[in-house]
Amino acid sequence: MNSDVTSAPSNTTARPQAVILVLLIGAFVVILNETIMNVALPTLMSEFGVTASVVQWLATAFLLTMAVVIPITGYLLQRFTSRTVFFAAMGFFSLGTLLAALAPSFELLLLARIVQAVGTAITLPLLMTTVLTLVPPARRGVVMGNISIVISVAPALGPTLSGLILQTLSWRFMFLLVLPIALAVLTYGARTLVNVGHPRRLTLDLPSVPLAAVGFGGGVYALSRLGEARASFTDAQVLWPLALSAVSLALFVARQLMLQRRDAPLLDLRTLRYPMFTLGLVLLMLAMTALFGGAILLPLYLQAVVGLSTLQTGLLLLPGGVLMGVLAPIVGRLYDRFGPAWLTTPGAVLLTLALWRFAQLTVDTSVPVLLTLHLTLSVGLALLFTPLFTSGLSPLPARLYSHGSALLSTLQQVAGAAGTALLVTVMTGRVTRAVADGTALPVAQAEGVRAAFGLAAGLAVLMVLLAPFTRRTSPRNDASSDEEPTVTSTGH
Repeated sequence: MNSDVTSAPSNTTARPQAVILVLLIGAFVVILNETIMNVALPTLMSEFGVTASVVQWLATAFLLTMAVVIPITGYLLQRFTSRTVFFAAMGFFSLGTLLAALAPSFELLLLARIVQAVGTAITLPLLMTTVLTLVPPARRGVVMGNISIVISVAPALGPTLSGLILQTLSWRFMFLLVLPIALAVLTYGARTLVNVGHPRRLTLDLPSVPLAAVGFGGGVYALSRLGEARASFTDAQVLWPLALSAVSLALFVARQLMLQRRDAPLLDLRTLRYPMFTLGLVLLMLAMTALFGGAILLPLYLQAVVGLSTLQTGLLLLPGGVLMGVLAPIVGRLYDRFGPAWLTTPGAVLLTLALWRFAQLTVDTSVPVLLTLHLTLSVGLALLFTPLFTSGLSPLPARLYSHGSALLSTLQQVAGAAGTALLVTVMTGRVTRAVADGTALPVAQAEGVRAAFGLAAGLAVLMVLLAPFTRRTSPRNDASSDEEPTVTSTGH
């Protein structure tokens, strides 16, 4: 079987390190952009004269686009050169950022966010696939630690950065300040990025594309509506998209299994035959549920109950993100030395304890206690992300790198949307019942946050039970792993 990527060389050279650096910087910029809008939504409601339900589409449409595009990246990464894919990703992102900065209307701003999301969706699978191709298994922990910095610190910096900008400048500067960085990454990539492997002559299976779009996108849309509109599962805007998503996913899976016999699936589900990949996937989805849900719940609690401003909220949450970034490379080195179980097990325990303590918040909980709990949560996540990414993707043979990266990235988005929707729905339901019983609103909001964090702690207990089973395994030997990856300097 021919492959677009092959096994890693015995050690990385300066050139592959430069390739990975370019992709890391690009990924940091695009992921930072994911959360930069959250704090600005009230400002944009006033600017464009739209309601809360309308302005939320800036977040919902972004998630939807990600869920639709990421499943196709497995095909893109095999069909086109890495330079071509990189330029497409950063080109879409830069164009979307420019459109957003200049947008005269809400509709054009929404379009700009969709264009940005296309570039964002391609970037992380490209980074992971390249790392798996170029970095030998013995050093992947350190490099995956750097990827964990991108995944953890960039979303944490987004709200803080936007809070600082909105204190003194127009919301447009959220994009005007990001655009030069994106263009600099694009320019730097044009000078230093080289191709990894050889593209394959593949045919895109057209029926699989709408099935994946409706299957993953419909699920994300329904779950987003569930969280944003305070709806229930029986509401038509939630129930029908969920049902359509389930049917489309079933048809998508059936078609991929059929196409696998011809070695032409859009998303190769043979990745799920590797137990450590499947276990890592499940644990990462649970971790992302806690991370995204907490990212919504904590700011709501800090502003509605504690009474902090948006800037104060961003500054309180910033140390946790920075701590995750500091720990990520250390955890990567520890992974290379000791393997995953010694890191994921205490990480799951710390995560569970922090969420359990968050489930006991009151209106009188002090800011130092909240900061300590968030730092504990961040340490737990730092101990989880790098080992799970590395141990999950490492067992895959080279021909499945791009598909494994795409499936992992897709289900992360779905888990994030599901976590946000589920926890926000639990919170709003409890708040509504408490207010109806005559409870003061701040006390009712604290009750809602406690209930949601209690559910998150329950999900985290599953991680404690599963984490000890993580293992470090090597790729199976197959025909596609006999040759070293080709690193070329041209895009042709």
